[in-house]
Amino acid sequence: MEAIGNAGSAIGILSKDGVVLVGEKKVTSKLLQTSTSTEKMYKIDDHVACAVAGIMSDANILINTARVQAQRYTFSYQEPMPVEQLVQSLCDTKQGYTQFGGLRPFGVSFLFAGWDKNYGFQLYMSDPSGNYGGWKAAAVGANNQAAQSMLKQDYKDDISREEAVQLALKVLSKTMDSTSLTSEKLELAEIFLSPSGKVKYQVCTPDDLSKMLVKYGVTQPPAEA
Repeated sequence: MEAIGNAGSAIGILSKDGVVLVGEKKVTSKLLQTSTSTEKMYKIDDHVACAVAGIMSDANILINTARVQAQRYTFSYQEPMPVEQLVQSLCDTKQGYTQFGGLRPFGVSFLFAGWDKNYGFQLYMSDPSGNYGGWKAAAVGANNQAAQSMLKQDYKDDISREEAVQLALKVLSKTMDSTSLTSEKLELAEIFLSPSGKVKYQVCTPDDLSKMLVKYGVTQPPAEA
């Protein structure tokens, strides 16, 4: 739990037309090559993605397990795995590690975002003990208590995806330790339905993210040289 409290925060918000995940990248040193791959957001299947807070090496093991389970389900039943079933099977694995001696639990919390034909868009949060729950808006990682209380105040039930992005960035800008938000410190991913009805997972590019931060007034536009 300590590792999760120190990890960069991640926020998930459920909107009427999609799910938004925003994560804070912790830049520990300016010599660090900010990795080209995403380090907070992971796609598990075409219809499910997750944001991570905690020990990354533990998260990678669990994400691989989840990906295999999702593919096995698709192979057996020729349809995408229901989101809650996937979350539950992963949490069963996590729970096993808290029950038996000799092994430490996985030090990682997840926010799962997904869509299935039974319940539409869904957002789940799970912790190292294997507990999980469905949420309309949730935060994990550093300062998650402050983020949760801000989300509680500002969340509305019929929020659109664009408003959800704006809210997530606003909350993150207020709860992050660093003074200014930049696109290098953030990752944003969305799950939504394309016009053809297919589930689409999209990670926002740094350029788009910079424009968005200025548009929503979270950061000042760069001074013209």
